Amino acid sequence: MADELKVSLTFDVDTIALWMGTQDSTAFSRGEFGVVGTERILKLLKQYEISGTFFVPGITATTYPQLVESIANHGHEVAHHGNHHESPARMDRSQELEALEAGASILEAIAGSRPVGWRSPGWYVSEHSLELLLENGFIYDSSLMGHDIEPYWCRVGDRWEKGGGIEWGAKVDLVEFPIAWHLDDFPWFEYIPPRGGNLTAASAVLETWLGDLDWALQNGGSGVLTYTMHPQVIGRGHRMLMLEKLITEVAKREVAFVTLEKAALQWRQEQTS
Repeated sequence: MADELKVSLTFDVDTIALWMGTQDSTAFSRGEFGVVGTERILKLLKQYEISGTFFVPGITATTYPQLVESIANHGHEVAHHGNHHESPARMDRSQELEALEAGASILEAIAGSRPVGWRSPGWYVSEHSLELLLENGFIYDSSLMGHDIEPYWCRVGDRWEKGGGIEWGAKVDLVEFPIAWHLDDFPWFEYIPPRGGNLTAASAVLETWLGDLDWALQNGGSGVLTYTMHPQVIGRGHRMLMLEKLITEVAKREVAFVTLEKAALQWRQEQTS
């Protein structure tokens, strides 16, 4: 990884967790479609012999245990995505720890191994989140945006105050695989009434996603380009065609696919060798 670029296909299997704040059956059914989408994704990844990283909330695992078992049985990484897809920004430290422990225990019981990676629901990271990940044996996070492709060590203890300056915290033994909103399918594709949203052509999203990949290749980039997808979003027919096109275009560029767990272990080894 020190001298080459890789791609990670990651999927946030939110299913019903996104819609439990409403009693609207139509909205709730959008989460149910996440099961359909996940099954389509598993079939496609098997066809191309690719392993991905699936970030799963605890509520998804307890509601659809066979789905999570299938993800693991297909050889994919099952990583942590909250317990009920709750925002750390709305919890105190004890509540956040409880959600972290509960979700990890559920995933371990169903998938067969304890998750080593975490992605914050909604990409909200509290002042306690990274510290709690360290204390609970996680080796990587994928919720921050400090780079576009290069992994880096997380920091704990950053402090800032408007008008008062910035105090940087200390680097810690937790690898960050950065993400970006434009490399996430949800902002491009989802419409949520009455707020609205975007229903962008899949071709435009593919052009953007491949554009970041090509820029990195042309400029000697190394690391991991992380795409974030949601089965209830990318799992729709024409978007599945886009995902398959993305896979074939990445392969044409001779860029390898990697799970974030594998990438984290490799990167950590490189930093200490």
